Amino acid sequence: MTAIAAFALAAVLEIAACFAVWAVVRSGAGVWWLAPAMAGLAGFAWLLTQVEASHAGRTFAAYGAVYIAASLGWLWAVEGVRPDRYDAIGAALCLLGAAVILWAPRSVA
Repeated sequence: MTAIAAFALAAVLEIAACFAVWAVVRSGAGVWWLAPAMAGLAGFAWLLTQVEASHAGRTFAAYGAVYIAASLGWLWAVEGVRPDRYDAIGAALCLLGAAVILWAPRSVA
């Protein structure tokens, strides 16, 4: 699985799981929403282990940018709020940073 695919799927699972918890705590949804939330968070964590990276911290840092961009997609698709140009610029900068973190040539010491 490519890093991009793993990150994209992980973001969907994490955001959906966190939204389910939000729905229970903030919107009064039934407690049964916590079961898929737990499964989603477990799937998200497993997917991050599938990314080829030298260290976990680099994987988590690079994933953070994908999470930011995906969260803005969720904002638009699910919550009906269109991100503005500053959201888009910020997400693009984060994704550029993630690319540098994940794919920069490194010497093996």
